Amino acid sequence: MKNNLYNFGNKARIASKLSIDTKIKNKVLNKYSQLIRKNNKLIIRENDKDIKFAYKKNIKKNLIDRLKLNKKKLENIFLSIKKISKLKDPVNIITDKWKRPNGLFIKKVSIPIGVIGIIYESRPNVTSDISSLCFKSGNAVILRGGSEAYNSNKILTDLFRNALKHYNIDPNFVQFINNRNRSSVDYMLSKMEKFIDVIIPRGGKSLVKKVQKLSNIPVIGHLEGICHTYIDQNADLKMAIKIVHNAKLRNTSICGATETILIHNKIVKKFCNPILKKLEENNCEIFADKIIKKNFKGKSSLAKKKNWSTEYLSSKVSVKSVKNIIEAIEHINKFGTMHTDSIITKNKKNAKLFLNNIKSSIAMHNTSTQFADGGEFGFGGEVGISTNKLPPRGPVGLNQLVSFKYKVLGNGQIRK
Repeated sequence: MKNNLYNFGNKARIASKLSIDTKIKNKVLNKYSQLIRKNNKLIIRENDKDIKFAYKKNIKKNLIDRLKLNKKKLENIFLSIKKISKLKDPVNIITDKWKRPNGLFIKKVSIPIGVIGIIYESRPNVTSDISSLCFKSGNAVILRGGSEAYNSNKILTDLFRNALKHYNIDPNFVQFINNRNRSSVDYMLSKMEKFIDVIIPRGGKSLVKKVQKLSNIPVIGHLEGICHTYIDQNADLKMAIKIVHNAKLRNTSICGATETILIHNKIVKKFCNPILKKLEENNCEIFADKIIKKNFKGKSSLAKKKNWSTEYLSSKVSVKSVKNIIEAIEHINKFGTMHTDSIITKNKKNAKLFLNNIKSSIAMHNTSTQFADGGEFGFGGEVGISTNKLPPRGPVGLNQLVSFKYKVLGNGQIRK
């Protein structure tokens, strides 16, 4: 196994040194999307093998739902790849330039990172999205998907490699570790720093925690998505009802789902019943503090301290009253995970205060936290969301998968 992984790394490093013309990149991506559409039935057949394996392993239903592919999901994959092919190539872009008094001309130019290692679970669309984003940004990628999605990931990788071969491009730009052995993850993290420049984990808390703990390679990612929606005293009730319902229940299993709702004390009596009633009607379990529980006429459980730091990823939500916007900000900065937090208010001053003081990588005003997504940001997709304090932060899309170098042009200058 060690020899195989060494070979993976060596081949990826060689491929990453190649410079591919933008037109060729786009042709490869378009070919890949066509192959996915053409091999629809084959992909679903391979995916069925994974579904059967997942049921045998008693994998949770929500993970099986993520794993399952159908014609609609494959069409979305097709469209996602097409979108990426139409995005501007982020490589060799002059992002800044200036001339020094001594005549030196300095340019800051974007370059590929090199080799990216992806460790992920369940969702086969991650294979196609990340492979496309990495290739378009000039990076080689080594994929290590979950054992439950082995066959789906393999066929999607094979099709990408076929698209590369079609245009005589080194197929090792995209490689898939084709074994289910968990020790391969440990080896990637601890022994392949010579070949892999950055690791991006996509999956549950335990996976990300393991990667962050064991990796000798820089990691881009987030541990949890404890996202908040704060309803300010100057909020519009109809807007608040609509946004909170969407932020919590549109898709409960994504990291951008709101897990805690904060409500200003002065509007609790007027706002908590219509907002929480709509959640309750949609089978959402509510954990409320004493003030919310006292005022809410529906069913709720008394929240404990652990609820404020819980990522449910299900139809459950924590609800707390706050005295003012400062308390809301302090609560979010204490219990949040620097992912995504939103304020609902008509007061521009309060909105500005919130947006400027929340530590999160994504701060929002009058909108749903579920917009925390690279596709929604116009990035054409994402490899994940980063809550690191150092860049990149937020959705990591095409333009975040590049580094830079300074090109300094002179005409004989020497330093005194």
